[in-house]
Amino acid sequence: MREQYRTTELTVADLAPEPIEQFTRWFKIAATSPAIHEPNAMVVSTATPDGRPSARTVLLKHYDEAGFVFYTNYGSRKGGELAANPYIALLFPWHPLARQVIVTGRAVRTGRDETVAYFRTRPHGSQLGAWASHQSSVIESREELLARYEELAARYPAEEQVPVPPEWGGFRVVPETVEFWQGHENRLHDRLRYVRVADGDGDGDEWRVERLSP
Repeated sequence: MREQYRTTELTVADLAPEPIEQFTRWFKIAATSPAIHEPNAMVVSTATPDGRPSARTVLLKHYDEAGFVFYTNYGSRKGGELAANPYIALLFPWHPLARQVIVTGRAVRTGRDETVAYFRTRPHGSQLGAWASHQSSVIESREELLARYEELAARYPAEEQVPVPPEWGGFRVVPETVEFWQGHENRLHDRLRYVRVADGDGDGDEWRVERLSP
């Protein structure tokens, strides 16, 4: 099973001065592509302190110059792993465009005000689901989960505000590297990676771009 990618060359001259602007360019294209169902879906990879990795698909909810934000239960597997080891990787797999974006960095919790503000934008059912699911914990059956949800739905009908679960919140991934991968024929892909470089003058970090062999 193999596909030949036929795309245009990606050069350093094509890139924006910093990775968030470049991500915005590619994300807009992915978001308007009918071939990509959820352009904000990303594979989030974490690891335990002794190096045992885990991965799952999560939805990106916000990004800006400070980093990439997603929300979860802090008691979940990824939440526990990030509490012990904050290093993280994100992968945006935009295969129909023969593109990927790979982010590595550190995850930090969002502030409670930011978490509450986002929680209020979630559909009522998703707010209840955040309470009903003790994410990553073992349960006896789906019926147990649904019974918990129905109990919450009775306690908080649609016209009532659902409080934010204390163990639920966001992570902001502060990038250290951001790679833009463009597929090409004969597996001669373009891989251009931004690397954060500390500014010795204290005026803020800068970015270096390097080309990686495919």
